[in-house]
Amino acid sequence: MRALRGDRPDVLPVWFMRQAGRSLPEYKAAREGTTMLESCLNPGLSSEITLQPVRRHGVDAAVFYSDIVVPLLLAGVGVEIQPGVGPVMDRPYRTADDVARLVEHELTWEALAPVREGSS
Repeated sequence: MRALRGDRPDVLPVWFMRQAGRSLPEYKAAREGTTMLESCLNPGLSSEITLQPVRRHGVDAAVFYSDIVVPLLLAGVGVEIQPGVGPVMDRPYRTADDVARLVEHELTWEALAPVREGSS
């Protein structure tokens, strides 16, 4: 609110895309040898990666490090992120019947444990 009024707060409030951290050398070092989804599901690593831009740039907040396909994976849908390609499903989903099969998968509270632990 102070920044909105034109004051200069002690901590500069900013919003940045989660991808902003991908250019940091500490991010590259932390992710070395780990797939994107493995890094999202490792609570210690996801927390560390979330905080890297905060420490480097002294901003007031962070966008939690994760990926949009994590809920699908945790619900039991076969998906992986291939470097240079992006998300790849274990089977195609092209028809209404294919999509209806997704209903068989359920995202449970227990399955979300790595995300909850990483964000706390």
